[in-house]
Amino acid sequence: MERDEYYMGMALELAQKAKDMGEVPVGAVVVFENRVIGKGFNKRESTNSPLSHAEIEAIMEASSELDSWRLENCELFVTLEPCIMCSGAIIQSRIKRVVFGTRDPKAGAVKSLFSLLEDRRLNHRAEVEEGVLADSCSKILTGFFREIRCIGKKKDPKDVFSE
Repeated sequence: MERDEYYMGMALELAQKAKDMGEVPVGAVVVFENRVIGKGFNKRESTNSPLSHAEIEAIMEASSELDSWRLENCELFVTLEPCIMCSGAIIQSRIKRVVFGTRDPKAGAVKSLFSLLEDRRLNHRAEVEEGVLADSCSKILTGFFREIRCIGKKKDPKDVFSE
């Protein structure tokens, strides 16, 4: 568990980086043989791309580092439960193990809404561990959305995301 907390701590640092940029604070790291080979954080607003989720960014960097799309012996540590798109990328890249901090009741595709990573009908399954540093992972998200709501009350809501 100490090892999982260490890597989740790194993912939380990346989530803070996203928050500082005005992005939804989610961070992710890919680990291979106890070495971080991929890092990512949400960049959807800054890249104007719906694909710029933390997990996708980390998986792309890890694939580049290993010069392979197959990440069979890798682990992904992410602060928020992966969505359908990111779960698909995890399955396609053959990641061995996924560790996430807090559930996403509105979009989570690992435990909350779906169990894609453990679905026996698919050609690949990943080991799943949830709840690592859950309080910290949850607090950064709830704090971010609380700030957004406060800003929205002081300004026209459509102006909140245009700045």
